Amino acid sequence: MGTTRPYAKVARAEAEERTRAALLDAAERLFFERGEQGMSLSAVAAEAGVTKQTLLRHFGSKDGLTEQTFARAFDDVRDQRWDVPGDDVERAVDNLLDHYDAVGDRALKIDAMDGVPAVAVWVRRARELHYDWVDHAFAAFLREVRGSERARRRAALIALCDVHSWRTLSQHLGLDRGEVRATLVLAINRLLEEDR
Repeated sequence: MGTTRPYAKVARAEAEERTRAALLDAAERLFFERGEQGMSLSAVAAEAGVTKQTLLRHFGSKDGLTEQTFARAFDDVRDQRWDVPGDDVERAVDNLLDHYDAVGDRALKIDAMDGVPAVAVWVRRARELHYDWVDHAFAAFLREVRGSERARRRAALIALCDVHSWRTLSQHLGLDRGEVRATLVLAINRLLEEDR
């Protein structure tokens, strides 16, 4: 009988974690389908197959749910984007394109919501994450330059690797992934090889 209680606690904790994950998944889906206003607590709970009270028990409020939804997505992006060395342009571009192919349209949608108070802080954090990724992904190259020249090259890398550049190349110009990759690799290599 002594082993039943710990097992029941573990099973209950696992069920709670599945419920929490289902609520975050539902909130994320509804946010991108319907926007912040369409992500009502009732709609999220129904989408996850639980009651509104269960949702509130996990997150306390819509603000709490929104915060945790964005925090989880932010952590997922950070984990994926940091999986590159700091000295390989092609791997950095592949990593970037994997990310944009998976969630680039979502990133553009979030960026367009910069004026929405619940989203604005995450827009700013996403931009900072992108800037930090550039520092990480091109560390070996940026380390070799100093002062205003380093700042200029870093700014150019931030712009080249931005989701809006990906959209221009892939959606506006209609380039396939191979051509987007080749274009970015060429532009980044030329930038990094200046005066070297």
